[in-house]
Amino acid sequence: MIYLKRTFLLTTLVLCCCLYACRQAPESETDKLMSVYEGFPKLLDRSPAIQNGKEWEKVQNLYVAYRQKLIEDPRDNTTRLALATLFVNEARISGEHGHYYPAALAVLDGIPGDAGDADIRFRALSAKAGIQLSLHDFTNALATAKEAVAINPYNAQIYGALVDANVELGHYDEAVAMADKMVSIRPDLRSYARVSYLREIYGDVEGAIEAMKLAVSAGYPGYEQTAWTRLNLGKLYEHYHSLEEAEQQYQAILVERPDYPFAIAALGDVALQRKDYEAAESLLKKAAAIIPEFSFHESLARMYKAQGREPEFQATVEGLLQMFSEDTESGHDMCLEYAKLYANLLDDPDKALEYGLQEYNRRPDNIDVNRVLASIYFKKGDAEAANRYLEVASRTHARYPELKALQTQLAMN
Repeated sequence: MIYLKRTFLLTTLVLCCCLYACRQAPESETDKLMSVYEGFPKLLDRSPAIQNGKEWEKVQNLYVAYRQKLIEDPRDNTTRLALATLFVNEARISGEHGHYYPAALAVLDGIPGDAGDADIRFRALSAKAGIQLSLHDFTNALATAKEAVAINPYNAQIYGALVDANVELGHYDEAVAMADKMVSIRPDLRSYARVSYLREIYGDVEGAIEAMKLAVSAGYPGYEQTAWTRLNLGKLYEHYHSLEEAEQQYQAILVERPDYPFAIAALGDVALQRKDYEAAESLLKKAAAIIPEFSFHESLARMYKAQGREPEFQATVEGLLQMFSEDTESGHDMCLEYAKLYANLLDDPDKALEYGLQEYNRRPDNIDVNRVLASIYFKKGDAEAANRYLEVASRTHARYPELKALQTQLAMN
């Protein structure tokens, strides 16, 4: 399925010009107001399945209030921060990353770097670092987070950005140090989740599960971030324990947050592993109809390939390539996703290597990037190169199933 993303970008210049035009042109008051509204970043409709009762009504009311405040005073930096946060949350919930992340950055760009209020500068930098991480701009995210922590070294969440950026760049010891600071300041859902992630990276699966359970228990039932955390607990069970335990976690999410698309898709992936193709297709299509998340379509493509359903497979891959292209145009670095797509679905290791090396040149120490390259070289029949990258991929002693499978394959070669 090809999805269309609508992009309406705001810059301070555009907003100021609109306001200036409203003061100068001999227009009616309605015309003046509408000319400003039309240049303002839009709040996109949510799918009915994820409106979640009063939640969507509250979001819409907040958006209208923030928009009105910024039209009246574009220099209201507190409202800019609130609107940017709203956009980031909507990106997570709706999957409309190509619209909301650029819109949030544009709103934040209206806050001058020399803003007199240190707290405003800190919060703007923290929000910007989070968006850069979401766009896979890891080097700049690290620099932005460091700039923020220099202003306020006592805020737990900025250490979360430092954990994430260091993990993605392969600086794992530094990531552990930042996680220790984060949890010492505020032991909550976000800090426990990062402890879990790092424990998994270092091969401590049981410790990772324990920390993720703490993260789930620290969250409010029904909130999106709690659902996301329980989803990751389910993934740990799925990868290292059993599908039954994972399935229980995914079902529990849907009790608290009905129609949560990631839980629906996770159940689809469980059905796919059991080769229950009818259930898998139904669940994955249901999730894909709620939000435009590319991983749902990847799972559908894998299923169509396994069944030999070539027309559906080709149509789904075409949709995926369109999604990747649109994400790239909106500033999202998709090289690693392209590499996996060409290697695992399209059986084109040469094209996969082209993208994989681009990603490697940006972050050569990341274990996942090295694992993907090792897998690509193995498929190309170059065991020497595969082992070279596998050595880096294995340096934290992670027990990822994909990594273990590749280690076994290369040992038998």
